[in-house]
Amino acid sequence: MVGVLLIVSGLAHLVVWGICGGAWEGPVTWRKPILFGISTGLTSLSLGWGWSALPRRRWDDELSAFTAWSLLVEVALIDLQCWRGVASHFNRATPFDSILYDAMGVLILLVTLVAVDLTIRLFRTPADMGPDMLAAARAGFVLLVVSCGLGIWGSIHGDLQVARGLSPELVGAAGVPKFPHGAVIHALQWLPMLAWCARRGGLSPSWRQLLVLAAIAGSVLVLTYAILQTLAGRGRFDAPPLIAALLVAGGLLLIVPWGVVAAAWCGGLARLRYRSGRGSWR
Repeated sequence: MVGVLLIVSGLAHLVVWGICGGAWEGPVTWRKPILFGISTGLTSLSLGWGWSALPRRRWDDELSAFTAWSLLVEVALIDLQCWRGVASHFNRATPFDSILYDAMGVLILLVTLVAVDLTIRLFRTPADMGPDMLAAARAGFVLLVVSCGLGIWGSIHGDLQVARGLSPELVGAAGVPKFPHGAVIHALQWLPMLAWCARRGGLSPSWRQLLVLAAIAGSVLVLTYAILQTLAGRGRFDAPPLIAALLVAGGLLLIVPWGVVAAAWCGGLARLRYRSGRGSWR
């Protein structure tokens, strides 16, 4: 319920931005309520999905409720700052702004610890999933934890930059800390979705496993590219050829599996139409 509410809030702010206008980038824009609402909502739903596949454990109900409400409050504070017309991140202009910023940091740290716990449980506890879906879930949770860790690093780096009188949004000359943080944070959605679509497309278990593993490798390469670019102080796509090859390879490993799944779906629809024309739906 909280996940759906967060997605609706992000879409609602998209409408607000369409009406009120304004820049997309910058410390005070409608971009943050939009992206944080949708992104956090998807993450909330995926955490619930991961929980549902694991054996019940004492305090799971309380912990999952706490996690959902933490994500809701996190986004609500970001929305509040946007509506106030002030920056939500790296804002210590007043004691009130500083308290809100610290509260957001504590909440996301607690949610990250929950994600770490779920990740460990997925590796140690039998889950109600097929091998391909289990691989997708495990990799998705690992990449979520890494992405959250990079976000925490970005916040610490930003605070240190502000203390030095520098921009919190940069590493070196042009590196962008939020680039590696957001590069694969939604692998927890696209990897299981790939496994689900591959199964619905009628592909064999071995093919499904191969496609998921390829997409996992592609996600890791994209994340590696984003980290290297940022640490080198370069912009998102200002890469030398050797580093750019990581992005190209990662992109292909993500795109090709979806192409195979799309072909399987199209082939299945064609067979269905052919059999339907002969009077049989089986």
